[in-house]
Amino acid sequence: MNYKIRFFMALAMAIPAHANAQSSLETVLASVERNNRSLAADRQFWEAKKLEYKTGLTLPNPTVQGQYLFGSPAAAGDQVDFFAVQPFDFPTTYKKRRELAEVQGAVSTSVIAGRRQDILIEAKLVCIEMVWRNKLAAQHDRRKLDLEKLRGDFQTKLDKGDGNILDLNKTRLQLLEINQLQQENTVELQKLQTHLIELNGGESLVFSDTIYPLLLEVAAFEQIEKEYEAADPMRQSLEQEKRIAEKQLELSKTWRLPKFEAGYHYQGILGQRFNGIHAGVTLPIWDQKHRTEAQQAQALFADLQIQSHLNEQFFEIKELYYRQAALKKSLDEYQFAISPVSNTALLDKALRLGEITVIEYFLETSFYQNAVLHFLKTEREYHAAVAGLMKYKM
Repeated sequence: MNYKIRFFMALAMAIPAHANAQSSLETVLASVERNNRSLAADRQFWEAKKLEYKTGLTLPNPTVQGQYLFGSPAAAGDQVDFFAVQPFDFPTTYKKRRELAEVQGAVSTSVIAGRRQDILIEAKLVCIEMVWRNKLAAQHDRRKLDLEKLRGDFQTKLDKGDGNILDLNKTRLQLLEINQLQQENTVELQKLQTHLIELNGGESLVFSDTIYPLLLEVAAFEQIEKEYEAADPMRQSLEQEKRIAEKQLELSKTWRLPKFEAGYHYQGILGQRFNGIHAGVTLPIWDQKHRTEAQQAQALFADLQIQSHLNEQFFEIKELYYRQAALKKSLDEYQFAISPVSNTALLDKALRLGEITVIEYFLETSFYQNAVLHFLKTEREYHAAVAGLMKYKM
C-alpha cells in the first residue's frame, strides 16, 4: 500500500467539515461584556472623573473676614472692620475651563471602548483555544477507542496461543501515552474554563464548542489598515489627549491675565462708620513663568504619541495580515491534498491481512497523529490571527 496515499486518506478523517451551526461565541462575548468587573470599574471610574473635571468651573469661594480691635488708651476707642470679598479670574478663563472639561470628559468614550475591545478579544482568543482543545479531546478519544479495540484483539489472540506479548505491550504503551495526553488536555481545558469565568466576572459560563466561529472576510491589507485606523479606540484616545493638551495650552495663555477681587468693606471707629467697595487685582508676574512653554511641550508630546502609535499599529496589522495569509495557504494545501477516506480502517485491514507489521502500523499511525495535531494547531493559529486582525470590528 502506497505510504503517501494512506497518509492523505487518513488526514481527511481528522479535519471536520465546516458546519453551518451557529457558535455560542456571541453569547459568551455578550455575557463577558455584561459581567466583566474591570469594565464595570472603568465605567464607574470615568463617571467619577467627569464629575471631577466639572469641579472648579464656578467662581472661587468668597471670603468673609471680621475683626474687632480694642483701643488703648480708652479714649482712642475700639475699631471694627468687616470684609466680604469675592475673587474671580479674567472672564475668558471660565470659558476655556469649560471647553477643557468637555474635552476631558469626552476621552472616557474612547478609553472605555478600547478597554472593552481588549477584554472581548481576550475572551474570544480563550474560546478559540478551547475549541482547539475540544477538538484535541475528540481526536484523543477516537485514538483511544482504536487502541483499546486493538489491545482487545491482541489479548484474544494471545489467549488462544496465536498472539505475541510484545505486540500487546506496544499497544499498552500507546494507551499510556494517549491517556497522558488526555489528562494534559483536560487540565488545560480546565484552566481556560476558569479564565473564562474570571473574565465573566466570576459568573458561571460554559463553553464547549468544537466548531470555530464563522470567519469574517479578510479584505485587502490597505482597506483593513484604513478601517482599523478609523475605528481604533487607542488612536481616538490619543487624539483626545492631544485636544486636551491644546485646550490646556489655550487655558495657560489666560493665566497671563490678571485676577480680580471685589467686595464690601465696613469700618467703624470712634463712633464713625465707613462703608465702601473693596477691589483688588493680582498681577501674574512670577508664579506663571514657563507655564505656557510647558503646555506647548505637552501638546508636542501628545502629537508625537499619535505618530508613534500609528507607526506601531501599522506594522502590527501588517504582521497579522501576512501571518493569517500564510496560515490560510497552509490550511488550503492540506484540504486540497486530502480525500475523505478513513486511514484507520485501512491500516487495521492491512494489519489483519499481514501486509504490515505491528511496528509499521504504529509508525504510520504515529505519523498520522502528528500530522493531525499539526493541522489542528495551524487551524487554531489561523483563527487567532484573523481574530486579532479583525479586533477593530468588535
